[in-house]
Amino acid sequence: MPEPSKLVYVILDGLGDDPVEPFGGRTPLEAARTPQLDALAAGGVNGSVTTVGEGIAPESDIAVFAVLGYDPYKHHTGRGPVEAIGADLEVRDGDLAYRVNFATVSQSSGGWDIVDRRVGRNLTSQEAKALADEVQEEVSVEGASFDFRATVGHRGVLVLRSDDGPLSAQVENSDPAYGREGLLGVALEVFDEKVVRVTPLARYDTEEARRAADITNRWLRAAFEVMDRSEVNERRRKRGDLPGNFVLTRDGGDHVPKLPSFADTFGINMGCFVEMPVEIGIARLTAMGEIEAPTDLPPGEQYERWAALALESLGDYDGLYVHIKGPDVPAHDGDHDAKLESIEAIDAHFFEPLLKKLDLETTVVAVTADHSTSCARKAHTDGPVPLVIAGRGVTSDSVKSYGERAAEDGALGALLGVEIMPRLVDLVSVG
Repeated sequence: MPEPSKLVYVILDGLGDDPVEPFGGRTPLEAARTPQLDALAAGGVNGSVTTVGEGIAPESDIAVFAVLGYDPYKHHTGRGPVEAIGADLEVRDGDLAYRVNFATVSQSSGGWDIVDRRVGRNLTSQEAKALADEVQEEVSVEGASFDFRATVGHRGVLVLRSDDGPLSAQVENSDPAYGREGLLGVALEVFDEKVVRVTPLARYDTEEARRAADITNRWLRAAFEVMDRSEVNERRRKRGDLPGNFVLTRDGGDHVPKLPSFADTFGINMGCFVEMPVEIGIARLTAMGEIEAPTDLPPGEQYERWAALALESLGDYDGLYVHIKGPDVPAHDGDHDAKLESIEAIDAHFFEPLLKKLDLETTVVAVTADHSTSCARKAHTDGPVPLVIAGRGVTSDSVKSYGERAAEDGALGALLGVEIMPRLVDLVSVG
């Protein structure tokens, strides 16, 4: 009886895209030089994945749930609690946890106009932490308490609590770029650049939701008043940068999801290294082994360190889950050249050293994405993403390159995200 295979499962955040005219009608992935990924595709079996569902442009949280084999419709309770767990904050039942962005706004007679949802993408983690610390120290909301923590760059987490009873997550996002399908966060392509006043969602006008909306709106105004006059933002204005003077809330959740462990669900012991709090939270909630990995190095150097760490760590686990943020960021900024360069850097600095030393006779390698992020639309889309599975026990199909359209001709056909992991586990278990 052969020994079970090892699994290396790599998620490239926001990898899929639309065809781009400057690339001759190819996507950034199709135009990028990716000899390592192309070799995996040529030697493996390929397919096309809709990570959550047709017509749903997923946020990373629900997409990662799906590609790890957890149905977000069944298990998800909102992105906020998952981010909070990843940021080491406590969330109790009846607390309201949000994922947040620091943003730049200007006041108008109609409320707040959004100048930039991400503070020009140059708010440093140190600046964000200083702003969050000021808000935590200076803001007071009658009848409520809160924990506000900056995480990475313009991102953060807010947990609200009420003295008068539980809060409901069934309230609108103040961030207009994201809608809700129940408790699932969905990226919107078209929206008004205005802060949304938080109100209970339609059909959920309960006492708990009204309380949550009221506390959220009062907190947002109080936080704005502190941040707008902060010395951090005065220094940013003096050097010509946008101030981080507002907090956009989205994807609230009022309890932590109770997930079966990955080992109990799929029978294999997974380790992981990831970059962002939401992925850290998912890994913790599914009881994956956390592998300490550098996240503050230049991309090429970081990818090389991650490849070495994967090779070093694989002996301690049945498999590894590796989530690389790279391609998603430039796509949100509409920068197709930078997205292509990010993909090429991952291929050269992560996959080349990894595959050079990885034994595909004893290992299964799978590469896909959590969602597509369109450079043209600067947003997540419901577009399918490519999947390749290569290594032990895999018979190659006719696909010769790794890309969105090439994958459509693969032998795996069209899959949903939740269908990937059972296939991988079967390959690893049988070898």
